[in-house]
Amino acid sequence: MKPKKIWANFGVKNLDRTTAFYKQLGFKHNGASEQLTSFFFGEEDFIIHFFLKEVLEPGMKGQIADTNTGNEIIFTISARSREEVDAWAKEVEPAGGTLVSNPEAFGEGYYGFVFTDPDGHRFNVFFM
Repeated sequence: MKPKKIWANFGVKNLDRTTAFYKQLGFKHNGASEQLTSFFFGEEDFIIHFFLKEVLEPGMKGQIADTNTGNEIIFTISARSREEVDAWAKEVEPAGGTLVSNPEAFGEGYYGFVFTDPDGHRFNVFFM
């Protein structure tokens, strides 16, 4: 296989809430429709589409993971410094997300935290 591009698709309950959350965290909006809202992540503009769950699930040919009991995937967002990690952690809850863990040192040379968006999708943020 030689894919031209790769992106991610997540199921969400409320497009307006999802759009507001990621915009408040400073991610660049990639557009929206009645079925999805989309954002660019990182310097290389990795795309995550957030589809209404009832639209995405039939296309997946199976049930989407319940984010209350498990994870579909955990994306890692790389920070440039410990200070940036700390600043980002302070932005999550006011935007409508949940801190799963506070910023902390772990492993050799790693510092970070875990958060969920309003639909429970987990993101690991760290500096190394």
